[in-house]
Amino acid sequence: MNGRPVTIAEIAAVAGVSVPTVSKVLNGRKGVSPHTRSEVERLLSEHGYRRRGRGVQGSGLIDFVISSLDTQWATALLRGAQNEAARLGFDLVVTTTHGNPVGAPDWLDHLAERGSDGVVLVVSRLLPAAQAELDRLRMPIVLVDPVGAGDQNLTTVAATDWAGARDATEHLIGLGHRRIAVITGPIDLSCHQDRLDGYRSALQRAGIAYDPALVRYGDSLVSGGVRHGLDLLALPERPTAIISGSDEQAYGVYQAARQSGLRIPKDLSVVGFDDVELCQWISPQLTTVHQPLADMAREATRIVIELSRDPSRPAQHIELASSVIVRESTARVPR
Repeated sequence: MNGRPVTIAEIAAVAGVSVPTVSKVLNGRKGVSPHTRSEVERLLSEHGYRRRGRGVQGSGLIDFVISSLDTQWATALLRGAQNEAARLGFDLVVTTTHGNPVGAPDWLDHLAERGSDGVVLVVSRLLPAAQAELDRLRMPIVLVDPVGAGDQNLTTVAATDWAGARDATEHLIGLGHRRIAVITGPIDLSCHQDRLDGYRSALQRAGIAYDPALVRYGDSLVSGGVRHGLDLLALPERPTAIISGSDEQAYGVYQAARQSGLRIPKDLSVVGFDDVELCQWISPQLTTVHQPLADMAREATRIVIELSRDPSRPAQHIELASSVIVRESTARVPR
């Protein structure tokens, strides 16, 4: 076909079948008649379609799996993945899990039928059976902000969460704060465990005793910030600063402060995490830990495409640097 590599879509058009049917043949899946399978195999051979395990020339599709798309955090990640996929000539197939583990049989069937070249998985749990099936399909996986320690044989992309939380805590300590509270995100995620550890390390280094009464385990949502913020601000000796596990949850802390009759930053300093656009929309603008979210997704997408072309590449564990962005929501401790 004009001397260039043939695609699955072109094979499907010549055979008079669908792209998923060609993908089933390539992946050894059931649901194709012997005659059709034989014809597709003949065309693949005749036109020089080169398999890379699953074929050097793939479908041009990357699956991007994320818990939801209703936060600015998710939007930033999706934007980074989409831009990188487009730059490399790939299309993105987006799946939302709504917090459920990844690996339902119907999802795996669709994945195999469309012959995706790889999967970028964002803070979702991958069922063991699903990982085994993806291994069987030779489907490369890259995890973004992985859950727990995970499989060390899988490539991961994350940010320096521990250092980011440490630096945010040290910023507040430098302003004279000693009663610094923290509202984590979902604590089963390793990124939030690392942030809590970074917070504790900064306190210890400054000679400030860790107080469990100043720790709340949140959900990274605005509603969690309101609920836990009100709880913390009602303590007999309330905190003078609160670090939130996400910017949107920090916005909930803003609402809790207003309901409690407190002004930010005069009465209460607040630090977020992520540095989404919301930080500059709200008043006062939010001091936060910048997470290179788009860069993380771009890197994961680039790597999964490389793995699809060369499955022998060893697993990598990449961390991109975070940094504290000081805006208007932090000030010296009130006297």
